[in-house]
Amino acid sequence: MEKRITGLDLARALAIFGMIIVNFKLAMHAEHGSAILQWFSALFEGRASALFVILAGVGITLLTNKARLSADPVSHIKARKSLLKRGALLIFTGLLYTPIWEADILHFYGFYFILAAILFTSSNRGLLISTITVLLSFPVLMIFFNYEDGWNWATLTYENIWNAESMIRHIFFNGFHPVFPWCSFLLLGMWLGRQDLSNPLLRRKLLGYSALTWIACESVFFMLRSVIRGKGIITEEEINFLLSTSMIPPLPQYIISAGSSALIILIMAIYIAEKLPKNHIIGWLSQTGKLSLSIYVAHVIIGMGLLEAFGKLENQSIEYSLLSSALFFTASVVFSVIWLKFFRYGPLEWLFRKFAS
Repeated sequence: MEKRITGLDLARALAIFGMIIVNFKLAMHAEHGSAILQWFSALFEGRASALFVILAGVGITLLTNKARLSADPVSHIKARKSLLKRGALLIFTGLLYTPIWEADILHFYGFYFILAAILFTSSNRGLLISTITVLLSFPVLMIFFNYEDGWNWATLTYENIWNAESMIRHIFFNGFHPVFPWCSFLLLGMWLGRQDLSNPLLRRKLLGYSALTWIACESVFFMLRSVIRGKGIITEEEINFLLSTSMIPPLPQYIISAGSSALIILIMAIYIAEKLPKNHIIGWLSQTGKLSLSIYVAHVIIGMGLLEAFGKLENQSIEYSLLSSALFFTASVVFSVIWLKFFRYGPLEWLFRKFAS
């Protein structure tokens, strides 16, 4: 179990690094520079955050396993209250954070946790059915509601977000990480947390199925785009909107592709941590994963804050964006290793345990 947790922490570190790359690029408007580096940074868009949410689902299962397996209804109520309190704290923190960073994921996380509080006692089959239901809910919602409402695509910002109607639409349907369908990542993670990931055979099966699913999904939609493009059936814009595997809009093919690629990284992280238990770099990265919440908040307040103070936050090259991301993440690794020599939890991790336990 200890090795498994080390692998999960390593995966968290990789997820947070990917999110830093994506968010620094977005904040710095790094649209010029090397085409290869642009392609490289695009690999993390909607993928690192998907891994982050899946890992949150795994964490919820590990947190609630004892209560879930108990026949004591009082234990169930206590675990449910803990998840609801964590959800409420995440919503509060995230909404405070949103004026600083509109692409914040924390307030969405809070609503994911509320749904998790309802479903954490479900059977494995029930969790998978819920995952699929949430995944398929999005295209159904698109039939009744306009996905583009509230968006300014030129600046990639959400207008009038503090209006009650806009906020509800933003959280549940068309924000950066809406509950429907993004919560399917969390539910998948909750199911995954119940599996014996220390079993090499199970890991190989999960890795194989995930790789095949990812390849199949990307190949099918690449071919669909290629076949339809130029036929005059729908416009290029509609092709990119309806047949892409990117996170906007989060159609089922995106959820399937991003979920599969996230599982590949997660399983590989567990394997690497198991095979290299004494490797210093793996150990340092695992330490960093333990402070993922603190680092997530710090990469905007401190990282982007420093860039803004030095006048380097806007209209930068992709080279400068990636260099800034690497430097901030390196500083985060150093901070994490030093911090955990003196404290058991990260700053925000400690606050959440204190106020939401």
